[in-house]
Amino acid sequence: MVGSGGFGVGGSHPSTITTLPLQTAGVQHTGLGCSALVHSFDWSTTSLGPITGWDPAVRAAVELALSSPVPMLLTLGDDFVVIYNDAYAEVLDALHPAALGRPAAAAFGAAWDQPGLGGVIQQVHRTGRSILEPESQVQVAPGRTEPAFYTRGHSVVRTSRGVVAGVLTVAAETTHVIHRLQSLGELTARLAGALTIDDVTRVVLTYAMASFDLDHCVLAVDEGLTYRYVRRIRGEMLDEVDERLPPVWRRISADRAAPAVAAAETGRATFVADGEPLAAVAADRHERRVRSLAALPLRTPSLRGALTVGFRRAHTWLPAERALLTAAAELVAQAAERARRFEAQHGTAQLLQRSMLPEHLPELDTFRIAARYDVGVDGNAAGGDFYDAFHLLDGRLAMVLGDVAGHDVRAAAVMGQVRAALRAMALTDPSPPSVLAGLDRLVGSLGAESRNEEIFVTVVYGVLDPSDGSITLASAGHPPPVLRRAGRGGGPATAELVKVPPGAPLGLGGRWQTGAVRLEPGDTILMFSDGVVERRDRPLNDGLDALVTAAAASPSGDPRNLCSLATAAVPGTTDDDVAVLAVEHALAMSRAATLQVAAEPTSPSRVRQWMTTRLREWSVPEPVIGAAILCTSELTTNALLHAGTPAQVHIDLNAERLLVSVADTGTRGSVIRAHADTLASRGRGLGLIEELSDSWGTDPTVRGSTVWFEMLLAGKARA
Repeated sequence: MVGSGGFGVGGSHPSTITTLPLQTAGVQHTGLGCSALVHSFDWSTTSLGPITGWDPAVRAAVELALSSPVPMLLTLGDDFVVIYNDAYAEVLDALHPAALGRPAAAAFGAAWDQPGLGGVIQQVHRTGRSILEPESQVQVAPGRTEPAFYTRGHSVVRTSRGVVAGVLTVAAETTHVIHRLQSLGELTARLAGALTIDDVTRVVLTYAMASFDLDHCVLAVDEGLTYRYVRRIRGEMLDEVDERLPPVWRRISADRAAPAVAAAETGRATFVADGEPLAAVAADRHERRVRSLAALPLRTPSLRGALTVGFRRAHTWLPAERALLTAAAELVAQAAERARRFEAQHGTAQLLQRSMLPEHLPELDTFRIAARYDVGVDGNAAGGDFYDAFHLLDGRLAMVLGDVAGHDVRAAAVMGQVRAALRAMALTDPSPPSVLAGLDRLVGSLGAESRNEEIFVTVVYGVLDPSDGSITLASAGHPPPVLRRAGRGGGPATAELVKVPPGAPLGLGGRWQTGAVRLEPGDTILMFSDGVVERRDRPLNDGLDALVTAAAASPSGDPRNLCSLATAAVPGTTDDDVAVLAVEHALAMSRAATLQVAAEPTSPSRVRQWMTTRLREWSVPEPVIGAAILCTSELTTNALLHAGTPAQVHIDLNAERLLVSVADTGTRGSVIRAHADTLASRGRGLGLIEELSDSWGTDPTVRGSTVWFEMLLAGKARA
């Protein structure tokens, strides 16, 4: 909100523009228009502060209104300071120019309290929702005898951080203009929630195509000495910015023959009404057909880029439209800079976090293990959640899930120490009470070293005997695991919380008792951190009940599927990190095979041939083979497009289901343009996988990500 500090992001700055008091502005600038009055007015005498300190989004809205031929009124701040353009000055009649720069109640007098003026503007400012009023009679200027009728649209003006700063009133029969202004407010709101460059790209291209009815739109940002961009084209598949996948970025050199590069390098916007603006750099027929193009720079201290929009027909870029595009580009540039800072911090934190987690989990003949780690809603810091599973010296399996309170590098460092110490202690004496007692001494020592800083650590630790499926468990202040029992005799699956004796969190000098549970063939145990079940607006028991219900309703006990279901079992978002670890006692030994896939156009074809041969050797039903190969080809294509590095395809078959996963090892792409066009089959994309598989999901890994799907066989496959 606007206070005495004005709209400045970092505080008010002295104006470099010569200012005049309001009383002299109206005299010396008579006939020069409202733009001259606004830019010469001494705004430091108002609650808005000097104009040079205003938020970029607010300043852009003011320039947009001043350049428009349509009557527009801006009321900014908590006291609704009045700004308007030349067309609205005619509406004000005798109140102009004295109304400029004054609080609305003082500027309009009794007219402010009329229905459809002050009350509506205050409502829009308070609720943040735009209002379009039908044609009505408004009498603003006192003494005017002839009635005036206006259709008015009241839209929210937001700062670049998404905060309501004021209200823009358009007093005309201009539905199209109102729609664009309202969409600019929506763009601001959506950009405020965009965390990454990919998020910003999706928001911007969707906004531009919908608001301007474009044929061509490109967003480009710098990447070292080159640029990368994503584009949308009318009438073509728009899945390059599919909401469920990273956008497909293409690379271009810093060649100023490209309008986007020229705008980014020079910081100047260009508008071509009719011609061949992309002829010198056109990569395909779509770009050669563009006749009119606007190229807007995206420039901040740490980012260079451009937004280009175009039509396949001649198009005159009117002043109001140029102002709207310029305002949108300034908002996009600010959002992209925030996203770039976030990605730098996020990438460092997540690399630290995941490097402390096991990159590979143990493999057993009749037990399958999976885990998942998701960052909290802010996604910007390392956390203290962790999981681990490893072989003990006597052949048993140790499994653990823990949580160190905090969301910073220190919490991650403590987590790394606890996890390493747990392994060392378990390999010496794996009994749960002994391991937790040793960790308790460690955490107590770390707490003493930190003096006044509390260290809060919870752990659930168990030892699995693969010979009979028995598990011995102990908990140090951690939520109990969920046990999913497979249906017996054709009955439905069930789920419950494991009865583990409660114990004190680590570092408090507690004593721990053990509980026991046995995994029968088909059963799965699921360990989880409190971020899975805790929500601010609901009791903890509601979250636990939702998780148990989701586990029971799972179509199979596959651990990867259960991990995916668990992270989405409780509605709402969490600020906490989420970690889950699941172990399934398989009904029979599974068959598995892995193929390394090179980042080249022929790879999807090789994957299809390899899978066909292997699945037929395993006597998988032909309908399942066909569907699985189609889905795997899609996932392989997407992995190569996004990562640009070799991928790994893994298939796992047992009597119940076929599980296929495709893992990449990099970030977005170095697959060159020709390769991307050869590989592209994203039109079917994830919708096809949703249709053909029984479940699917995406799991982050230490480096890259894994996308997987599961197809139930209903006893048709022969192991």
